[in-house]
Amino acid sequence: MVKSAKIIFVIASMLFLFISCANQLPPGGGDVDTTPPEIIYSFPESGTTNFKENYFEVEFSEYVDKRSFREAIFISPAIEGEIEIDWTGRTATVSFPKGLKPNLTYVVNIGTDVVDLNNRNRMASTFTLTFSTGNEIDRRKISGKVFNKDADGTLIFAYMMKDDTTDYLLSKPDYLSQVGKDGTFVLNGLASSQYRIFAVKDQFKDLIFQSDQDMIGIPYQDVFLSKDDSVFSDLNFFLFKADTVKPRLLEALMTDERHLIAKFSEEIDSTAVNIDNFRIVDSTSNLISNILYAYKGSGKKEEIVLVPEEKLNPSEQLYLLADKMIDLSKNETDSDKVSILISDRPDTISLKIIKTEPVQYSKVDFMNAVIFIYFDDAFVKGKIINAIQFTDSIGNRVPFDISFPDDATLLIKPLINLKADYGYMIKLNLNYFEDANGNKTDSVYQMKFSTISGLEFTGVSGKVSSADSNLVLVLESNSKPEKKFFIKSDTNLNFSFERIEAGAYTLWAFVDKNNDRKFDYGWFNPFRFSEKFYIYPEVLNLRPRWSLTDLLFKIEK
Repeated sequence: MVKSAKIIFVIASMLFLFISCANQLPPGGGDVDTTPPEIIYSFPESGTTNFKENYFEVEFSEYVDKRSFREAIFISPAIEGEIEIDWTGRTATVSFPKGLKPNLTYVVNIGTDVVDLNNRNRMASTFTLTFSTGNEIDRRKISGKVFNKDADGTLIFAYMMKDDTTDYLLSKPDYLSQVGKDGTFVLNGLASSQYRIFAVKDQFKDLIFQSDQDMIGIPYQDVFLSKDDSVFSDLNFFLFKADTVKPRLLEALMTDERHLIAKFSEEIDSTAVNIDNFRIVDSTSNLISNILYAYKGSGKKEEIVLVPEEKLNPSEQLYLLADKMIDLSKNETDSDKVSILISDRPDTISLKIIKTEPVQYSKVDFMNAVIFIYFDDAFVKGKIINAIQFTDSIGNRVPFDISFPDDATLLIKPLINLKADYGYMIKLNLNYFEDANGNKTDSVYQMKFSTISGLEFTGVSGKVSSADSNLVLVLESNSKPEKKFFIKSDTNLNFSFERIEAGAYTLWAFVDKNNDRKFDYGWFNPFRFSEKFYIYPEVLNLRPRWSLTDLLFKIEK
């Protein structure tokens, strides 16, 4: 009995040790692993010639996720068939079942999508392995950078050019690379040829550019590499979303007897919305009703609010027609038609103010100030000027002009510069603001704000080392990328940005080939080069009351 108990104890002990060994987990506690995995060995060594095997090997510094490794392998030129991967511990053997072509340089890029098992740390930079099945390695290379904050993981597609009319993006690239965390890339082992190169944020990793899902960067020129060893550097890119899909009218429904919501497949450019873009058609009599007001409103970004000229009859079959609607990428819709879900619910609600720019009690610039007041409904414009009083803090009247960005928005612009560090008030008699159904509010709205002193501003000035008359300089806020300032240098190559809010900025410049003072990202089909740009190498931290002067911006040609 004792002997049996000993046997059971020994077996239990062995099982415990086996289970413990089989489930090796990192100990609890301690510092969090932040060390990225790296490749510490490869076969063959990079630069090997006359390579005769049909596989290569890499060993990692730690265990990595196998799937992330497979998805991070890019081989140039493209090989025939699918690769096969076998693992032994931390070493991966990647085989080419259909072999490699003779007398050709191959470049294996293992991208930064590889993550470790312990804490999902990504590789810090791309690993490149170059070898040749012939007597020599092609030493030609192209390098550059993608200057987007989300550039990490972007792929570089390189195509050996046949002619200028080929749409290369319809096929997989001849050579591939991947940018690192800092946006830089290198294409190694290139054959002598002329290349057209794109930066593609390839969402599905299928090596085919899909305009509806992938961001793209267009080159400013093609690159020719001669038979002699040659290098091309500073092929830089900006990524952008190439939206080519036209907006569509999807739905039309009434919230009450006077308001119709037109829902589109995407956001419409509200500055291009006009009552002439819409018509209401009676399918029985073919009678057409026009639209009285059209505006963005406070609803979803895909919606436009319409106010018909007359009340619609719920018993009739009516359709909404929309023509020439433009999305934010300037794609224009064809004529669309949808049936209207009609409501006879009475409209008895008075309009109200939903927001202002600037907001109540905030500070504004005393030069070129503008005030936006947004309403939740369109209003009759005729008597609005009589509803407004614009005064300073001691009651002096401020002359002003008004305009209407859309049918539910009022813009007030003073005709003189306001005083620095001063208080102001705008009064609106809302009894003058009447909607299409005659609803209005018998009250007065007061908006108070003040102006800055002017001492809060900063600036930057200096000189560029380029005599290109088409060079436009851009000062771009790092925290608010939509805040950009564009200027051209003077005849002595001097530039100056003034009255700038303090903060961190990037200074860059581009060659304005079409003279529109806007950076041209280029286009993929029909192909159009982008405009060449240059980035000042340091972030400019501009402090209030202290302008940065004598900055030298070197433009390398």
